[in-house]
Amino acid sequence: MGSGMNVTLCTVGRLRPGPEKDLFESYIKRIPWTVSVCEVEVRDTANPKQKAQAECESLSAKIPKGAKVICLDSRGKTKSSEAMAGLISDWRDSGVRDLCVLIGGADGLSEDIRRCSDVVLSFGSVTWPHMLMRVLVAEQLFRWHCILTDHPYHRGH
Repeated sequence: MGSGMNVTLCTVGRLRPGPEKDLFESYIKRIPWTVSVCEVEVRDTANPKQKAQAECESLSAKIPKGAKVICLDSRGKTKSSEAMAGLISDWRDSGVRDLCVLIGGADGLSEDIRRCSDVVLSFGSVTWPHMLMRVLVAEQLFRWHCILTDHPYHRGH
């Protein structure tokens, strides 16, 4: 999986300067794929459900046409890093060049967006801080690349 893969990471909220952003960027810089980040922000409304729906609509609008979509959601399935790398390899081998990863806000992702995703992935049943999820996704993107290229990082960490 060479540098031909384009990854769009669509998230709710802005990652402010600080340790999470530094760690996120350190992983992103190590990935030879083209990675772009789309951050969406929705003004607070009195109704959290309306806010979550607006966030999901904003995220959906950022998905590149023809991209395979992975959404991060605690209601998703847990998959090993090897299984995810294998799935990405299968997509690549079938001609897919665009991958989009969605991270929702505090109220998660809507049923509509989960249903339209190719994979609904969970990083376990524990609750992760929203901004730390970006770091975890960046690390997994790097790990998936390492698995596919037989890079020693995957075996040593």
